[in-house]
Amino acid sequence: QVSLVESGGGLVQAGTSLRLSCAASGFTFSTYYMGWFRQAPGKEREFVGVITWIDGSTTYADSVKGRFTISRDNAKNTVYLQMNSLKPEDTAVYYCAADRSGYGLRNRNTYEYWGQGTQVTVSS
Repeated sequence: QVSLVESGGGLVQAGTSLRLSCAASGFTFSTYYMGWFRQAPGKEREFVGVITWIDGSTTYADSVKGRFTISRDNAKNTVYLQMNSLKPEDTAVYYCAADRSGYGLRNRNTYEYWGQGTQVTVSS
């Protein structure tokens, strides 16, 4: 049974940092692209970033580039999202997702598996 479980969300002040984790099970994590998305109230779910399984390279949305970093630990079947210099506009539910194909990784419809999400709230 496939499972993606995010953790690490919370309420923080602007300018601070937070690290989210996503623990995966039920599939071959080491051969999947792992993405992070977020959804703010009243908005569509948007791409945050993705890490490949091939060489660990990463791609980010412009809104988070230079502030957020995705990493993965294949031994622990876990992907991380390190968020620095947080802004109130980063407030959202953050989701991790898994994809095997590697095509259209900025598109949420590409991903096979999703976690339940974790809330991040950034106060000003």
